[in-house]
Amino acid sequence: MVRSPERQAETQTLIASSCSAPPKRVAIGIAPVGIVSIGIVPMGVVSIGVVPMGVVSLGVVGMGVLNACLVGMGVAVAGLNAMGLWTWSPDPSQAQAHAHRPAAKTLTLYPSQQQALDQAQTLGCSGAHRMGSAWMPCSSHPD
Repeated sequence: MVRSPERQAETQTLIASSCSAPPKRVAIGIAPVGIVSIGIVPMGVVSIGVVPMGVVSLGVVGMGVLNACLVGMGVAVAGLNAMGLWTWSPDPSQAQAHAHRPAAKTLTLYPSQQQALDQAQTLGCSGAHRMGSAWMPCSSHPD
């Protein structure tokens, strides 16, 4: 398709002005940019759509600070597959709260089998196993 020079200049002006213009208050479209954006890939403070990206995102796959999406990634997320610091999901295996886990039990090397057996009793496991020239508590490494 061949365009006249006037039509090409007009198209370039429209593209340049839409990219450099400040965001609209409400934008609707394929990839709208606005304070409130609604579309396929909306970007804005509040984004509603298929793949919303904003501070607050509502949609199918959302990315932002606060998300309510089927699949969400952000700080506070609600969805079927939620990834973030604070999440909620109707599937209990997906739900998690931001929490620090207690320190894992550390297994230390001991020079003698008896020392490793004594530590195994303290850790609540049984037996000891060789690790090179040293001994470790428990009959095997924990999972």
